[in-house]
Amino acid sequence: MRITTALTLVLVLTWALPAAGDDFASSEASQAAIAAAIASPDRPKSDLEQDARRKPQQVLEFTGVGPGMHVIDVFSAGGYYTELLARTVGATGQVIAYNNPPYASFAAKAIAERYAGDRLPNVKQVTSTIEDLQLVPASLDLALFVMSYHDLYWRPDDGSWPATDPMQLLAKLHAALKPGGVVVVEDHVANPGGDPSQVVTDLHRIDPAVVKRDFEKAGFVFDGQDDVLGNPADDHTKLVFDESVHGKTDRFLFRFRKPAN
Repeated sequence: MRITTALTLVLVLTWALPAAGDDFASSEASQAAIAAAIASPDRPKSDLEQDARRKPQQVLEFTGVGPGMHVIDVFSAGGYYTELLARTVGATGQVIAYNNPPYASFAAKAIAERYAGDRLPNVKQVTSTIEDLQLVPASLDLALFVMSYHDLYWRPDDGSWPATDPMQLLAKLHAALKPGGVVVVEDHVANPGGDPSQVVTDLHRIDPAVVKRDFEKAGFVFDGQDDVLGNPADDHTKLVFDESVHGKTDRFLFRFRKPAN
């Protein structure tokens, strides 16, 4: 009798475990889809040449992106990550490649080449000001900023970039994300302190603490970081386009989550 009871208990406990197994399977599927996206023979040669410094496998695994997801690539420019995201989410997913008019103008040639012949059919290109950006509520699993969040604070003297409001964009993303959805930010590290707009305008860098502050103020919860893109040898006082640091900057990688309830 005791043996039968024990066996029943084991079976009940075993039946109660599939959720963890499902999570593991989902993680494996995500990793496999990311690896296949990076290995695609249809990726442009210019993208392949950037892989070593961008480390897309590690970055995309950190985002948790996988097949079937709906994603927005914020200020996607020429679309290096847009293409990888599109190949990862597959035919049942969708990627919004969002640019404001200055970004779209700056990357016009690369954008035209990237999407020629409808080569990425699950990508929806959206070009609008932040003020006019319309996103369906609770429709997105993931938002990604790659070396572009700092631009929300950029204030060039020539007026080529509008005085964008970071909190306005974060509010729109918060509403558009599903409960539990995430935002991942990769950007160039600036030293602590100083006026964020001045630091960004001078160096195209941003203090990681400013990013955390913004997201927490917008209702997100800090959900982790990865140092895979870090470079302690980088001089944080130099403009990111300076030849001595260009392509080798110290970059932080943060993940923020919209609370599930």
